[in-house]
Amino acid sequence: MTDVQHRGRTVVVGIDGSESALRAVRWAAAEASRHRVPLRVVTAFEWTHDHPVGHIALGRNYRDIMLDQARQYLAAAVAVAQGAVEGLDVEQQLIVGFPIPVLTAESERARLVVIGDRGLGGVTGLLLGSVATALAARADSPVVVVRGDEDPHPSGPIVVGVDGSPVSEAALGFAYETASARRVSLVAVHTWWDAYVDQVLVPVLDWDAIESDERRLLAERLAGWSEKYPDVQVERIIRRDRPEHALVAQSRRAQLVVVGSRGRGGLTGMLLGSVSHAVLHWAQCPVAVVRPEAARVG
Repeated sequence: MTDVQHRGRTVVVGIDGSESALRAVRWAAAEASRHRVPLRVVTAFEWTHDHPVGHIALGRNYRDIMLDQARQYLAAAVAVAQGAVEGLDVEQQLIVGFPIPVLTAESERARLVVIGDRGLGGVTGLLLGSVATALAARADSPVVVVRGDEDPHPSGPIVVGVDGSPVSEAALGFAYETASARRVSLVAVHTWWDAYVDQVLVPVLDWDAIESDERRLLAERLAGWSEKYPDVQVERIIRRDRPEHALVAQSRRAQLVVVGSRGRGGLTGMLLGSVSHAVLHWAQCPVAVVRPEAARVG
């Protein structure tokens, strides 16, 4: 087990004026309050000085209108955060640039970056297929995508996907820490599945022996973390199934699903382009994607 420590001292939330972004603000405000750190509300204004329309008078005027609108979005988000958590220290920043590089840069000094699962589109839209996926793959901090139209139940468990690889330790540590801070249980989901095995080798495999090996693997991965967080009650789920199927199913009762950005591949591979990407799109609660590089060993 490695001791995972997050680098930043702020929770950053990216906003664009959408209802999805405001849900992300409420989620991020509660998280910042829970860890007693400031909340930093950031909006990326994509209209740079090189915008082609900006070279004519009408374009400059239109840019001013859009800039004012972005400032209004920012002010509204700050008001939502302060209304959600009384006395919360809230910073705000409008940054000229594109959302992905702006929020990736913010992640370098953040404890966590939070965004909504869908945005307004257009100039400041935060789209799941672009911003969320890119951030999950590149950010220096964990990334939480707040999914769903309603806030998750606060007593729901934290669900974490465990694939048995060393690189999943960061996600596992994040999940234990979150469960402990929220005083809820942890559901550790471990699956194994392979198309070739299911189609060709089913008759000759000893499934009881395989399941026993997978249970032992999961127990080994959880042992050190359970010693560090003895207050966290853990439910273990082991399935012969695709990991994304199992995690999405568990998301129906969870308040947060935690996945690694990539895994060992093969039977239980958890790659951002497959498992994490699928969970980001289909989970019914917020999803945290934790890269190995998003935490440091202390």
